[in-house]
Amino acid sequence: MDTKYQRLFKRESDEGHFWPSFTDVLTVILLCFILIFIVMMVIKSFQIEEMKRTIDQIMGVRVQLVNDLKEEFSGTGITVDEKTGAIIFETDILFEFDQANLKPESYHFLDEFVPKYLDVLLASGYEEYVAEIIIEGHTDRSGGYLYNLELAQNRAYSVASYILGDDFPYKNIQEHLEEKLTVNSKSYTDFRTGENGEYSADASRRVEFKFRLKDEEILNKTREILGE
Repeated sequence: MDTKYQRLFKRESDEGHFWPSFTDVLTVILLCFILIFIVMMVIKSFQIEEMKRTIDQIMGVRVQLVNDLKEEFSGTGITVDEKTGAIIFETDILFEFDQANLKPESYHFLDEFVPKYLDVLLASGYEEYVAEIIIEGHTDRSGGYLYNLELAQNRAYSVASYILGDDFPYKNIQEHLEEKLTVNSKSYTDFRTGENGEYSADASRRVEFKFRLKDEEILNKTREILGE
């Protein structure tokens, strides 16, 4: 039979065995959390490095693409924006003043320009990076904003309608265009200046062919990595 003092000693002895075991469990749990945290940080570091490499690759593609476009259209009278690679030509080439229907001679111009443009833009090594091709209309400040918004949109649409239509001679590139082509209007908001730095109505009336690389996909991937 256990005496009162024997039972008390036994209880203290049992408690002495219990607390070291509980401390060991807490230590193991803490080490597990530390290990998981380290693994997550290593994975995050690899993801960030991959993202940086992808962004650098995208930026390199943009620079090279702009240079290739400048080389292709050098001496043709077609302007290539140094930063964005946008192709700019005044609307007089395509349209009469204040009109949205293509001029008869503009068809020949587009027949020559579009294949050359796409030969560069959709060449092997570039096509996978190009998310969108945009035909963008711009006007001068004559008339109201909404009027010019519609005029510029109609002009951009006229160009797209022709190069995707039955009369365009290069059917082999239409499929590629259908996947990427959009039209846009800026009305008179993105005006241009002349050599003197002042507003130029003639330079502001224009159509631009622009491209958008897959920057949006990169931004989405960045948000995922940052956990947003």
